[in-house]
Amino acid sequence: MVLSCAKQTSNVSDSDPWKRMELIIKSIPETHFADKTFNINDFGAVADGKTSNTVAFEKAIKACSENGGGKVLVPNGKYLTGAIHLQSNVNLHLEDNAEILFSLNPKDYPMVHTSFEGTELMNYSPLIYAKNKTNVAITGKGTLNGQADSTNWWIWSGGKDYGWKKGIPSQNDPQNREVLVDMAEKGVPVAERIFGEGRYLRPNFIEFFECNTVLVKDVKVINSPFWILHPIKTNNIIIDGVTVNSHGPNNDGCDPEYSQNVLIKNCTFNTGDDCIAIKAGRDADGRRVAIASKNIIVQNCKMIDGHGGVVIGSEISAGVNNVFVENCVMDSPNLDRAIRIKTNSKRGGVIENVFVRNLEVGTVKECVLKLNMFYNVYGSQTGNFIPTIRNVTLENINVKNGGKYSVWAEGYKESPVENITLKNVVIHKVDSVYLLKNVKNINFINTYINEKKVEAIKN
Repeated sequence: MVLSCAKQTSNVSDSDPWKRMELIIKSIPETHFADKTFNINDFGAVADGKTSNTVAFEKAIKACSENGGGKVLVPNGKYLTGAIHLQSNVNLHLEDNAEILFSLNPKDYPMVHTSFEGTELMNYSPLIYAKNKTNVAITGKGTLNGQADSTNWWIWSGGKDYGWKKGIPSQNDPQNREVLVDMAEKGVPVAERIFGEGRYLRPNFIEFFECNTVLVKDVKVINSPFWILHPIKTNNIIIDGVTVNSHGPNNDGCDPEYSQNVLIKNCTFNTGDDCIAIKAGRDADGRRVAIASKNIIVQNCKMIDGHGGVVIGSEISAGVNNVFVENCVMDSPNLDRAIRIKTNSKRGGVIENVFVRNLEVGTVKECVLKLNMFYNVYGSQTGNFIPTIRNVTLENINVKNGGKYSVWAEGYKESPVENITLKNVVIHKVDSVYLLKNVKNINFINTYINEKKVEAIKN
């Protein structure tokens, strides 16, 4: 172990990072829409929860786009549909008691250019999808219901935690995942990575692909097949007041990937996987795209169940920097960690400049802060791309039940986890203060764990 109590040095400038955050927020453009309304009922929609409204949504969105944009209104009622593809200058708006029910028939989701766990491919369309669009939104207090459960989409996960419980045979998602990753490693062009029918790779719920100036506000999202909010190669997106309640496999709440200037605020996440997971591509595909995710801001959110509250990785090969998390509440006996960075030597990537302050954490199972360069799922994850994790600060954090460790950090001898600061942190009821391996320059400033002040760590 390499440890130092020397004054922290880093590549972070001397300016206040939180002032930088404010400048980033001010730089994010807001959506604006024409004062026109296109009611889906006027295009043949039927609110009986049974009739397919795919064509009605398509017609309403097309008419809105072709007439200068505006609001596509989903009135109160239940509307069944297949994939919804948004256009520029369109605001899909749900009234308070409107519910969009998404079809369970995979054939209702045409093949599009999308992504699965950090690898691009041609696959089933996300349930709501926009590609190369500008000024686009989903708003209103209605519900988006993917209808996924252990009898349909979730059994495509391989059944580890779901289908087998009810005696339902799982499909071979793990095998197809490996086929996709192998294609990316071999440099097969994305257009030739054709999956879809019979390949059992679940679609994302809401995906903005190569978009700019996006708003998702107030909607409730439930029962997703897979990742829920997925901005990929998308810049300038605000996610505000959204409630996510979905406990399926890989049901991450929000996964910004290769994206910049992302503001996630006033949201509630109750998920089967990470609440927020910042991504940047997997292995060779991430290095091919080579777009870092940066300027990601999380404010005033509530995290309930999940593998982690705010997580970076594991699909992280293009790197992540400038992440700001503040004024959040995290609390559930089913929440494993508060803040987590996960990568390995297949992923690589540089993860730096992560600033966290003003968290109220009730219970976490494993640890408050976990920084891991040896994340290992799906077999061996050892390669030749040694990652970098540096410049992580936690300030003004209060934890009632800290789990097994306050801090769990593991790096490589040649690439230690570097420059970690805990300032004004109070953690109660934790089994061990820390687990550290190859960590350089970790600082505890006015930090109390199990009612005892943590002293400086000496070499």
